[in-house]
Amino acid sequence: MTSDFDPEARTYTREHVAELCATVTRVCTETAVTDLHTHLFAPAFRELLLYGIDDLLTYHYLVAEYLRVSDAPYEQFWVLSKRAQADHIWQALFLDRSPISEACRGVLTVLDRLGLDVGGRDLDEYREYFAERDVASHVNQVFDCVNLKCIVMTNDPFDEKERPVWEGEYAADSRFHAALRVDVLLNSWGNACERLEGWGYDVEKSLKPRTISEVRRFLTDWLQRTRALYTAVSLPPDFAFPEDSARHKIITECVLPVARLENVPFAMMIGVKRAVNPALRLAGDGLARSDVGAVERLCAAYPENKFMVTMLSRENQHDLCVAARKFRNLLLFGCWWFLNNPSLIEEMTRMRIELLGLSIVPQHSDARVLEQVIYKWEHSRQIIAKVLADKYTDVVGTGWSVRDSEIKRDVGLLFGENFWNFLKRT
Repeated sequence: MTSDFDPEARTYTREHVAELCATVTRVCTETAVTDLHTHLFAPAFRELLLYGIDDLLTYHYLVAEYLRVSDAPYEQFWVLSKRAQADHIWQALFLDRSPISEACRGVLTVLDRLGLDVGGRDLDEYREYFAERDVASHVNQVFDCVNLKCIVMTNDPFDEKERPVWEGEYAADSRFHAALRVDVLLNSWGNACERLEGWGYDVEKSLKPRTISEVRRFLTDWLQRTRALYTAVSLPPDFAFPEDSARHKIITECVLPVARLENVPFAMMIGVKRAVNPALRLAGDGLARSDVGAVERLCAAYPENKFMVTMLSRENQHDLCVAARKFRNLLLFGCWWFLNNPSLIEEMTRMRIELLGLSIVPQHSDARVLEQVIYKWEHSRQIIAKVLADKYTDVVGTGWSVRDSEIKRDVGLLFGENFWNFLKRT
């Protein structure tokens, strides 16, 4: 390669760092992404699919931020309509002070990318825009805006609003994949047992062999009904393995055997402390450091199972990266919940790539409102591109050359192929 940059050659050396960085940014922008964990729903689920400005403004991140600066009693806020709550949040967080938190910035990014006048600060105009939108066409627009290949939902058979959709004539949308959520089953066995019994499963709280068999049947029924890509659970910071509990027995004798037979991973999201402040409702959850050793022991004890793990505490991330170096049946994914902020995304992505190379899934949106995928992926793409550009620059600084096709291959792995390849692994 000559010292003059040849755009047709698309091979970069230490003399072409600026062009290399520009290409990385472009590829990260143009590559379609698989969002492997969201709380979104396909349009067929109707009211469960949240979208629009009032849902964006009343997202629990913004509720918690608003209630920090409000003097009103919590209950006074909760009795308001969603529209009135959104009015208060807009006034307090966007007009009375600058909207510079990540959650506030995210709303502005959404409005801007949808072509609305952010500088006008006209909430009524934004409401009118969303009110005029056809849901199906709006979903299409959001997917196009983000360059989303597909998303994975969170699907809870214990949810009375969601369950009837699956039991009816649900017409699957190929862009919306299912993930079977088993939080109630693992974290509240007494409640789950009563529900299963009501649905015709022959179970009892003592978890005798017949009950184990029936729980396995339940899991198989719902994995097959939903065609779930994986089964998942959110776990508290004190989650341990092994432990003397119903949860341990159900994981080891039900979830993992069924997951092996169905060839689906078991995804664990570890570290959430529920209802730290109950008065905040959904906004009242917190976090704490967890035991990475529990993950290590599970991966070692069940090498034929596949595990996907993300943890909520920043302090767990280095330990978790090192654990992933030891177990190829462990896939790290995303920057979950309170970690989904630019400074932490960059820190975690750098550490993971430095320790694990390209064998991770750096991000998922965790979106609960449709349009959140716009800002979460735009902001994350920028950060991932920055990290990758720095790493490629380091590599070409040694005399190694990087080809355009290699950059596309690598970004494709990070933005979806690693996940799909992990699902296929037996």
